[in-house]
Amino acid sequence: MSRVRPAAGGGRWVEVEPARMAGWLERFAARHGGSSARRTDTGLFVTGADGGTADCQLPLGWPPETTGEPEAAFAAAATYCWRVGLLLVRRGAHAIGVADGERLVVSKVDTQYVQGRTAAGGWSQQRFARRRDKQTRESAEAAAEHAARVLATDPPPEALVPGGDRAMVDAVLADKHLERWADLPRTALLDVPEPRAQTLIDAAKRYRAVRVLLRDA
Repeated sequence: MSRVRPAAGGGRWVEVEPARMAGWLERFAARHGGSSARRTDTGLFVTGADGGTADCQLPLGWPPETTGEPEAAFAAAATYCWRVGLLLVRRGAHAIGVADGERLVVSKVDTQYVQGRTAAGGWSQQRFARRRDKQTRESAEAAAEHAARVLATDPPPEALVPGGDRAMVDAVLADKHLERWADLPRTALLDVPEPRAQTLIDAAKRYRAVRVLLRDA
C-alpha cells in the first residue's frame, strides 16, 4: 500500500498495487474477523465481520467478461492489461504515450516556451498576459497534434489517462485533432511533475493502482 490520506467524510484512502490485491483482501478479512463482498459498478465493496468496510475502486471499472466469485474476480480485474493513451500536460511541456498494462509501447515528449514571469502593471502587464495566453494556446495545440499522432496506434487505446494541469489537459482534449478519442473512458487526473519520459513510465504504473476507501466500524 502507499499514498495513505484522509478521506472527506471520514476514513482514509489507500492505494494498492494490482498484483497485491488478492493478498490485501485476504489480510483485510483476517484483520476484521472474516468478510463478505459484493460487486459494484466500479469495483468491490467489502464488509468485515466487525463492521469495517473497504470500498475498492478499479481505475477504469470492470474489464469485459469478468466473472467468478467477487474477490477472485476483482483480483483478476485489478491486473487486467488495458491499452491506454497517456496524456500528461503542463503549461509549456507535454508527454504523450500508449501503454499496454505497464509497458510503454510508443511515446512523444516535447516542450514549448511559455513565459513565466509577471511583468510590471499597466500596459506592460496586459501585453505580458496576451503574450502568455498566446504561448499557452500554442503549447496546448502542439500537445494535441502530437497526441493525435501518438494515439493512432493499432490496436487503438481503450481509455485515456490524463495527468498534469487540469485546465491544460481540458484544452488539449477539446482540440479538434482529438475528436476521435473524445468519448473514451478516462481515469482520474494524475498529479504528475513536469512531463518527461520518466514521468510517462511512472504514470503507466501509477494509474493502475486500486484506490480503497477504508472505514472502521
